[in-house]
Amino acid sequence: MTGLLAKMHTPLFWAVLAGMASLFFFQGVPVRSGDTTFPKAMDNVTVRQGESATLRCIVDNRVTRVAWLNRSSILYAGNDKWCLDPRVELIANTKTDYAIRINEVDVYDEGPYTCSVQTDNHPKTSRVHLIVQVPPKIVEISSDISINEGGNVSLTCIAMGRPDPTITWRHISPKAVGFMSEDEYLEITGITREQSGEYECSASNDVATPVVRRVKVTVNYPPYISDTKNTGVPVGQKGILQCDASAVPSAEFQWYKDDKRLIEGQKGLKVENKAFFSRLTFFNVSEQDYGNYTCVAYNQLGNTNASIILYGPGAVHDGNSGGSRIVGCVWLLPFLLLQLLPKF
Repeated sequence: MTGLLAKMHTPLFWAVLAGMASLFFFQGVPVRSGDTTFPKAMDNVTVRQGESATLRCIVDNRVTRVAWLNRSSILYAGNDKWCLDPRVELIANTKTDYAIRINEVDVYDEGPYTCSVQTDNHPKTSRVHLIVQVPPKIVEISSDISINEGGNVSLTCIAMGRPDPTITWRHISPKAVGFMSEDEYLEITGITREQSGEYECSASNDVATPVVRRVKVTVNYPPYISDTKNTGVPVGQKGILQCDASAVPSAEFQWYKDDKRLIEGQKGLKVENKAFFSRLTFFNVSEQDYGNYTCVAYNQLGNTNASIILYGPGAVHDGNSGGSRIVGCVWLLPFLLLQLLPKF
């Protein structure tokens, strides 16, 4: 405080104040002295957040006093530092050059800076505007979501930066074409299973590499038996019946012959259930094994079934099963209800 009071009693202090007052008249336009624009500050300075900004003022030997100001605050007067900010430093004070540097620039440093000089007791000014750019940053994005097929989805992606970033959404899928949205919000009405997967939000403002975040959208749907095939196997040989089904959540499977459920460990049989298929293996096919088998696939959203025929050589058959049916046979309903009820 004592040092600041001492500065207030110097001629330089009053000269700087006079220069500040002149801002109201010159409005930042350089004043001409003879044929030379003087003083002359550099054009607008643009830097990224965190970088250093150099503010330079061209002067000549007619200058008796110089100062840099930020709005109404004195940063430097001659060689004397008036501000308390340790990031601001004087880097040049010569007969032709008066420059300061602001290290680790932040957004609050943006704004006008004024070079004020005095020659023959006439204050003159020049102004430069510091522009601070900020790389994009995604500050809020929707969480991963699970929804039943046919529902509506709303995804949000909020980003900040200087200048304001552009937001785009796209579906990460080989079938997707271009952007789905060029906005903070992505709305999907009546979503289908083909629209499940990851959705990418990109925020870009040309200051730095675009920032990318992803949201996973899981679409739940009941089982659909996509592939079955009737199979011919001679007596005494190994036979396999396979039932492929897609579903989210993954389907569970059951096998029936007539109204009898087949289970793992039954003599001569093996039931192998995976996420997307079920396989029924006969290790030693007998005449009694021939016939019509029913594969049932189910999850919390529903069930479907398909018939598959195991036949012997010379038997008449149509080659393929009748495909997938959403509504199971009436005699299967009690068995399915017993399986589904504990899940709800």
